[in-house]
Amino acid sequence: MKNIFILGIETSCDETSAAVVADGRTVMSNIISSQVPVHQKFGGVVPEIASRKHVELITSVIREALNEARVDFEDLSAVAVTYGPGLVGALLVGVSAAKALAYTLDLPLVGINHIEGHIYANFLANPSLEFPMICLVVSGGHTDLVYLESHGSFKLLGRTRDDAAGEAFDKVARAMGLGYPGGPLVDRLAAAGGNPVALDFPRAYLENDSLDFSFSGLKSSALNYLNNAAMKNEEVSQADLAASFQQAVVDVLVDKALAAAQRYNVKTVLLAGGVAANTRLRNDLSEKANHLGVIVKYPPPVLCTDNAAMVACAGYYKYIRGDFAPLTLNAVAGLKLGVDKY
Repeated sequence: MKNIFILGIETSCDETSAAVVADGRTVMSNIISSQVPVHQKFGGVVPEIASRKHVELITSVIREALNEARVDFEDLSAVAVTYGPGLVGALLVGVSAAKALAYTLDLPLVGINHIEGHIYANFLANPSLEFPMICLVVSGGHTDLVYLESHGSFKLLGRTRDDAAGEAFDKVARAMGLGYPGGPLVDRLAAAGGNPVALDFPRAYLENDSLDFSFSGLKSSALNYLNNAAMKNEEVSQADLAASFQQAVVDVLVDKALAAAQRYNVKTVLLAGGVAANTRLRNDLSEKANHLGVIVKYPPPVLCTDNAAMVACAGYYKYIRGDFAPLTLNAVAGLKLGVDKY
């Protein structure tokens, strides 16, 4: 039986990535060219610079992905690409490349929602997952709770009303002078002897029945703590601050995810997105879930950050359903999960 090879392309933010995935589960290649060193000097991603770097890199990254997979263009079954949400200029580079390939090779074009891609990273790591499931998607741009009933069926249960969790990590890390990206740096510093209860930061749970998130107040509280300490010339324990701030974020994420699992009588909770690599989040969620008889699954760190393997995996399931995009596909910066805007 002939393998189904999906070429995935991801350029939604500051990673230029291409991957080849066979039959929705075997990663033949997953090339990621990160722009982190380029943007570090600015303390965050500069959209115009990101777009220009994607233009420079996209062709060579795609070619490297095919070479590593030992697959030729004629072996491909379809081209899958992230078309939103994300930085519109960055998205357009990937979408344009995918459309050119699909047209030239006469292949189906599959449009993938970036959040959907993050969710499907779990199917690469755990191919035997069974529906229904709850997925907590946590990244620099998104904090969403999603109910998964079947492939292609997404119900958004909750989302952040202001800052995403990863965004809060980055902003607090920058104020602490740690650098960019902030999430891994805060995690590492907290693990280096930080006391998670040293500082009493707020947890915003919102209304009693709400599964939404809010991290703006917590972020402001941490920034105010730093400003007050500076004004009073007081010494700040960086490790305690990192651990206490991180714990405040994690507590809310864990409690909301498990509340959703209980409300929808789901026995499997997935983690996805860049913040899914956070060690405290993984440990606390797994420990508390175990007491409730809930299983927690998450991808390895390389599949938590933006990558094209997750896009190709999601593309496979759309491919077998015959859910193709037209060659008029465009980038949609504010694309909503479960809504295809072709």
